[in-house]
Parts: sequence; C-alpha cells; structure tokens
Amino acid sequence: MALLQPEKFVAELPCWQGNVSLKKIDGGISNENFLITDADGKRYVARVNGDVPDHGVLRINDYNCNRAAAKAGIAPEVHHYQPGVLVVDYVKSRTLEKTDIQNGPFLEPIIDLIKKTHYQAYRQLRGPVCAFWPFRICRDYGFYLQENQSRMTPELTAMMDINDTLEKSVGAYPPVLGHNDFLAANLLDDGTKLWLIDWEHAGLTSPLFDLANLASNNDLTPDQENQLLAQYFGPAMSADKTDHFTAMKSASLLREAMWSMVQECQSEVDFDYVAYSDDCFGRFQQSLGFLKSLF
Repeated sequence: MALLQPEKFVAELPCWQGNVSLKKIDGGISNENFLITDADGKRYVARVNGDVPDHGVLRINDYNCNRAAAKAGIAPEVHHYQPGVLVVDYVKSRTLEKTDIQNGPFLEPIIDLIKKTHYQAYRQLRGPVCAFWPFRICRDYGFYLQENQSRMTPELTAMMDINDTLEKSVGAYPPVLGHNDFLAANLLDDGTKLWLIDWEHAGLTSPLFDLANLASNNDLTPDQENQLLAQYFGPAMSADKTDHFTAMKSASLLREAMWSMVQECQSEVDFDYVAYSDDCFGRFQQSLGFLKSLF
C-alpha cells in the first residue's frame, strides 16, 4: 500500500490523544518510518507500509511476531497496529553498524538475542504467523522475475538448480521463530541491552537461517562463525551442523539477492537496488566455492 500522504495518515491514527509531531526517519529501503512525539512528550516509531505479497510480507504477521518478541523483552512494545501501519515504543539507543558486529563486543549478546527469538519469543506467539522457508521464497522470486522479464532472467535456471541443491543440504531442524533479517541496522544498543526491530520478514523457519543471515549480512570471519555455532549449539555442536550452516549461508545470500532483484522491478523507494542485487549475487557466487562437494 503506497500512501500519498503518509504523514497525515500517521498523525490521524486513533491511538493519539491530542496533537502529535512527526519527523521522517531516513534510511528505510522498504518502508516509510516516522518518529512521533505525542502531547505528553512520549516518543514512538511508526512504520508505514501495507502487505507486500510478492515478498511474503503480511502486516498481521509483522504485528504478531513483534508482539511476541516484545513479551520476550527483545523488541519494543507495540503501541498500535492497523492495516498499513505499526507503531512501537521509541527506544533511546544507537543503531549498530556492521563494524560493531565485526570488531566490537556485540557478537556474544547478539547470539543470545537470536536464541531468545527462537525459543522465548516463539512461546509467546499468538494469531496467524507466516512460514519463512528461504528455498520456497527463492522459487517464488524466480517465478516473479521470469514473469516480469527481469534483467537476471538468463541466470534463473542456474539459480533454481543451486537452490534445490542447497535445500537438500541444510539438514532437518525443529522450526523456531526466526527474525530472518539480521542486518546491523535492525539492532539497537541502548547502552544496557540490545533490541531487535523490524519484524516484517519474521516467521517459522530453521534456526540455521538467522545464524547464516547474521554471518552473511555482516561478513563474519571463519573464527567468528565458529564462535557463533559453538555458542548457539553448545555441546550439541557437530561437523554436520557446520556443513548445514555453510549451505544455509549461501541460501541466505541468494534470497537477499533475489529479494533485491524483485525490488528492482517494483519498488519506488529511492535506493540503488541494481547495485545491491549485484553485490549480493556476487557474494552468493563466491560462497559456492565452499560447496563444490555438493554439485
């Protein structure tokens, strides 16, 4: 849903008592975001967008997953939800950068945050919740790109063959609630704890996806990946899990690349999706060097 006057829409939401002031937050690549201050001086963040079926994004799912994560103490509380907008409490914090995750003391608490998402927030879920299976998502993206004559159409057959092979290689794990979008920009540091925001891609999935997504999005080193797996799995860690993780990391890169390729065809957001697609697809191709035994 694209709104011609999103500021007016947010300002007139029924959750406000009295007048509010709005400030647009720059940086979103799929939503419009606003910082709201109400008549009592309390602040909130509103994310404006409708369902996005081509990306499997349903706002009722976004709301339900964010609500569960808030009950687990890892996401801001939801102040208001209705079709087209989700309003959450503002958290005074700074947004992490990729270098924070690569070089700072944040990796260990982020892994704890992942585990809380998977098991504590999972137990707080209510209402409809989407499934997030990256291989099915990539197939759906493939259909979309073919139908819309994407510039990447000549690559689709090879992409889907590799997608099938990766799916056979990730192993079977009990489903968990995954956030599924572990960009540094979705992590907030308030000086005491970390918060996880933007739950629009959340859903039931393999625990490996968040681990692989964190690693691929933030260019973790092999030693950091070993730390990630050892801390997450503990005594249950095994060589098989390392192989499954490696396959899922390639799948994470493919899904991100294909997400951006779809955005090239449809998004009106001022963002260079072509460059982002090419970067993700290049990294995906590089990752396959570690998987020669699968092909």
